[in-house]
Amino acid sequence: MGLLSGITGNASRLDPGKAARDYARLLGQGEQVIAAYQLVRDAFLFTDRRLILIDKQGVTGRKVEYHTVPYKSITHFAVETAGTFDLDAELKIWISSTAEPIQRQFGKGADVYEVQALLAGMVGR
Repeated sequence: MGLLSGITGNASRLDPGKAARDYARLLGQGEQVIAAYQLVRDAFLFTDRRLILIDKQGVTGRKVEYHTVPYKSITHFAVETAGTFDLDAELKIWISSTAEPIQRQFGKGADVYEVQALLAGMVGR
């Protein structure tokens, strides 16, 4: 991932095995990381059980919020593909208890169609 794409908030794909090792303390017994995406300091993981949002806070990033979203709580989602002038794709996920969606930007290196297919398979299980 290039520094510029990270600074502007674009997510890039991480190796699921590396993400599972890096965030092993967050995973339940037998839980598998299916896909993972990284911002400069933040990340989000799609596991076989839930979506985990990792938000490093403050200047040093020592304070971290781990937000778990069970797939059954996702009411709907949308993907917006990159266009001619807007080179970033966007993912929006609505959670049953909130009015505003969770939003993430995807740069050229991430396949928003892959994310959409992953969510389609997980939501409503």
